Amino acid sequence: MQNIENSKVKEKVYIEKLENGLTVMIIPKKGIQKKYMIWGTNYGSNESSFVVPGEEQITTVPNGVAHFLEHKLFEQENGTNSLDVLTALGVEANAYTTNDHTAYLFECTDNFYEAMDELMDYVQHPYFTDENVEKEKGIIGQEIMMYDDYPDWRVYLNAMKAMYHNNPVKIDIVGTIETISKIDKEILYKCYNTFYNPSNMTMVLCGDFEPEAILEEVKKRLIDTKPSGEIKRIYPEEPEEIVQEKTEQKLEVSQPLYAIGIKDNGKTDVKKHIAIEILLNLIIGRSSNLYKKLYNEGMIYAQPSLDYEFTKIYSHVLITGQSNEPEKVYENFKEEVRRLKAEGIKVEDFERMKKMIYGGYVKEYNDVTDIARMFLADSFKGINSFDYLEEIKGITVEYLEQILKDVFQEEKMIISIVKN
Repeated sequence: MQNIENSKVKEKVYIEKLENGLTVMIIPKKGIQKKYMIWGTNYGSNESSFVVPGEEQITTVPNGVAHFLEHKLFEQENGTNSLDVLTALGVEANAYTTNDHTAYLFECTDNFYEAMDELMDYVQHPYFTDENVEKEKGIIGQEIMMYDDYPDWRVYLNAMKAMYHNNPVKIDIVGTIETISKIDKEILYKCYNTFYNPSNMTMVLCGDFEPEAILEEVKKRLIDTKPSGEIKRIYPEEPEEIVQEKTEQKLEVSQPLYAIGIKDNGKTDVKKHIAIEILLNLIIGRSSNLYKKLYNEGMIYAQPSLDYEFTKIYSHVLITGQSNEPEKVYENFKEEVRRLKAEGIKVEDFERMKKMIYGGYVKEYNDVTDIARMFLADSFKGINSFDYLEEIKGITVEYLEQILKDVFQEEKMIISIVKN
């Protein structure tokens, strides 16, 4: 078992790739009562065209299958729902689908092994029938209609559509009423058998575990499966330019919502991600001059959410918040980027922000939930989460200014607004 240690946060991660291809990551937390288990597959809403290992033909499925599968896996052949079983055990269980992965999880202080039995059973034993698939379409259809009226989701999705021409990140993770109507049990089984092979999956366990012992518990509960070959994933070509700079939608909101996006076409690594986090906080973070100005002028009332979202097929900056004058916030943001490019970044500001970001990374290791979810999501991007603690040391003002010039380009910027 591979053992990677980080002395800064005094944490170790034990990594084992099993014979069936499953990657198991164990992060022991001595003396902590809470235990967390998350099992994910490198399969999200981005994957709608692919070549199954051993086949030559391209398989294309409707949008929304990954999320549909996530819903259906809880339903068991004996008529029970695994989510109900887990809740009855007194554990907090859930599942989620993103653009690049799907995950099943639970956290608890008691009944860990009983919950582990249930989670590993339902994830490995899909049960789809014509009847239960049809029934699920109605349930997910209601979810889709709910999201259509949800302002926070609309402002985000509209931002994706303003930035991207063809990339699947612009497609709603849950699909549409039309696309899910085309899903049947054959499609679900094909996608399950393709993407839920252990060789395409990672499991993370965090808590007071003995690594070798918990690994044996995992092995005992795995069904006998052979690793599959590589899944060829097919994505559409994406132009570098944005679709449109501004998009607006009217919905019932107390105050307009905005999302400022910057499309980034460059390859992303940990170092670049850290640099963008530092830059965003320097430009419009709580201690920035721009934030103070916008706050004092009544344009914003709280710090916007600052994100850099990326997978292997897309990357973009996203700043989201509320303002009565979103267009003015956008113009002020662009102006501040121009000023920083012209005047350069002050070393003292850079050092202060670097320490703040580093402190945030360290804090993430306080909670088993944050640790496990972070290691899982990063693993599907080919990243070890400890890399953030190491790479931040090598960030310089010069590198930051280069990223500012390369990524924060006005012709790649958009604003999405939702208002009354």
